[in-house]
Amino acid sequence: MRVVLAEDLFLLRDGLVRLLEAYDFEIAAAVETGPELARALADLEPDVAVVDVRLPPTHTDEGLQCALEARRTKPGLPVLVLSQHVEQLYARELLADGSGGIGYLLKDRVFDADQFVDAVRRVAAGGTAMDPQVIQQLLARRSGDGQGPVDRLTPREREVLELMAQGRSNAAIAAKLVVTERAVAKHTANIFVKLGLEVAGDDNRRVLAVLAYLDRDR
Repeated sequence: MRVVLAEDLFLLRDGLVRLLEAYDFEIAAAVETGPELARALADLEPDVAVVDVRLPPTHTDEGLQCALEARRTKPGLPVLVLSQHVEQLYARELLADGSGGIGYLLKDRVFDADQFVDAVRRVAAGGTAMDPQVIQQLLARRSGDGQGPVDRLTPREREVLELMAQGRSNAAIAAKLVVTERAVAKHTANIFVKLGLEVAGDDNRRVLAVLAYLDRDR
């Protein structure tokens, strides 16, 4: 699996290269600036891009914007964005086209190799990988007055919702919560009813539907 990596900090970039290569990824390019990233995405046709939000020369959101432009040129290009802090705007921009192959993780997640590599693989396969802290902030924004649909979820349903919104399958949720897949399926059905959402036919459409609900204006 060919990866284009964009990170301006040399030590982190070098560490990510070594980590990904240890898990049998091929590094097509490892770059440090927005222009270099734009060229690599245009010329190398990677299977997935792992991109720091903030890159030179602007050090604002240049990495994210390069990735979004590449997805407009090549719809469905898998992109996993790394950020130092939770910025809901970044998640919103990634989700805007309503398709999969996207991820948004805090850089702290990189230090859990298995979790990070799982996210890269999930995104490369067309799935969704959203940082738990992003999901928690979106959930907090959609609840709190005791009257909204999210507030009507049981504690277990909220746990399932958080894991589902991160991009996890029923099997993965069942393993995490130590319950059966049948129990998870029942919880997810209840969640969709309570949130007023149409039940989706596959994991990724399900994730995108939930994220769209959590991210919409109150």
